[in-house]
Amino acid sequence: MSTPPVIEAYFDEPTNTISYLVADAATGAAAVIDPVLDFDLASGKADVRSAERILAAAEERGLRIVMVLETHAHADHLSAAPYIKAKTGALIGIGEHIRDVQKLFRPVFALHDLKTDGSDFDHLFADGERFRIGALDVEVMHVPGHTPADVAYLISDAAFVGDTLFMPDYGTARADFPGGDARQLYRSIRRVLSLPDGTRLFLCHDYKAPGRDDYRWETSVREQRRTSVHVHDGVSEDEFVAMREARDATLSVPKLLLPAIQVNVRAGRFPEAEANGVRYLKIPVKAEFGK
Repeated sequence: MSTPPVIEAYFDEPTNTISYLVADAATGAAAVIDPVLDFDLASGKADVRSAERILAAAEERGLRIVMVLETHAHADHLSAAPYIKAKTGALIGIGEHIRDVQKLFRPVFALHDLKTDGSDFDHLFADGERFRIGALDVEVMHVPGHTPADVAYLISDAAFVGDTLFMPDYGTARADFPGGDARQLYRSIRRVLSLPDGTRLFLCHDYKAPGRDDYRWETSVREQRRTSVHVHDGVSEDEFVAMREARDATLSVPKLLLPAIQVNVRAGRFPEAEANGVRYLKIPVKAEFGK
């Protein structure tokens, strides 16, 4: 097993998102995983407070951010990847099946300028691909189900699993977005839970399960297999699919879904500004009262 990474977590309460600064202590090379762009839906204002916090921490520790790693195209927050890239020169990476997600959403939003070859990103990772952050060996695991493009990043005894799993007392990701599939999600989760029991799992979100008064984002394979309310050992695929589909039918649409998808399938890039200097995102309208 390679040297464990140095990991710092940054929690964004407005979106319940955890971003990570992951570093190789030996070389000072680092990556940021799932960075958040601060976005106010009511005003349309975006800023980089959260990203600046991570950048400041990296500078204080003498780290060089060389990569921004997305676990998938998020539907609940906008990505700050382009800002971090502009500040550091870091490359933006995501799973290669982002191309499937781009093809799904291009017609939904009539994104005529969106290329569906993944070229907005600097690197598209294949399942099982390996790369390095300094001396840290990173392996990519394709874990579809929440979306077709989800990946986990395995670094020594740590796995950054995105939205695939939540804390054991909260459960698992929804699978009702376009391209999502509860049966595929179950199989991806069992693949994650086939890692060694001591593997630390770092999550992308926490919402405080009922009865818990603090936010948490680190668990383990052992803890998930023993106590997950959705996928503990003994839960069959059919049982999970029935539970997941029934639960998903009760969930509301994420508040930032419409802007987040349009931006995140472009690697965090906003559409080009119009002649008045303003950038615009689209709201699909289905008029059910007639033409």
